[in-house]
Amino acid sequence: MTASSRTTRAHSFNAAAAQYAANRPSYPPALFDTIEELAGRPLAGAVVADVGAGTGIATSLLAARGADVVAVEPGEGMAAEFRRAHPGIPIVRGNGNALPLATDAADFLTYAQAWHWTDTARAVPEALRVLRPGGALALWWNTSALDVPWIDAQTVRIGRHFGTDKVVDRNGSGVRTALADPSGRLRFTHRRVRWSRHVPVDTHLANIGSHSIFLVHGEERATAFLTEEREHLLSVFPDGIVEETYVVELLVATNS
Repeated sequence: MTASSRTTRAHSFNAAAAQYAANRPSYPPALFDTIEELAGRPLAGAVVADVGAGTGIATSLLAARGADVVAVEPGEGMAAEFRRAHPGIPIVRGNGNALPLATDAADFLTYAQAWHWTDTARAVPEALRVLRPGGALALWWNTSALDVPWIDAQTVRIGRHFGTDKVVDRNGSGVRTALADPSGRLRFTHRRVRWSRHVPVDTHLANIGSHSIFLVHGEERATAFLTEEREHLLSVFPDGIVEETYVVELLVATNS
């Protein structure tokens, strides 16, 4: 992905912030247990900056774990939705390439579905600057469980419709770890956390429709796919309730 297309896709979420907030999946408690295990410290009482916070799905869960959390979000639309949904959590505008945070300010830096929007040549030094000694950088992504036949088939259909391929999802943690810090300055530990949720077919369609690949190709092209996809889904889930299965790909590195 070029820098220009990455920026376009990152900004595409602002117009769909409410759809994103209402339909995107959350994260399981086991993810945060694993983050604490790998970081060697609890989230409770820790100073956490959640970068690329979006509408606050992960930020609110970090706060619920007892963290003293601040959100960092570049997008106007996403930040507005965040403030509406989470008025008690502070949020500042900014991004991982130039964090609006003091040096040695945080015990944790977290990026939920967001690190891939950064320029790692800038984001890695910024993370190391902001993290306190012994602090932890935690990156994670909800990825589709491609060993589930209907999910794999849907992924192929999306790629065929838009003329792309979900390369990172298909190549897994090795590629994702290499992309996380090509400089090799960070020593990541990788874990996977598998979980699932049951949602109405309309929620599932709105969820996938909030992905950047749909947003940047325009409403007409997205609607054409989603209309046809409904029929595929109802053939697998005739009761209209879809079981979405995810594998959270988690990378944690400490500032030692």
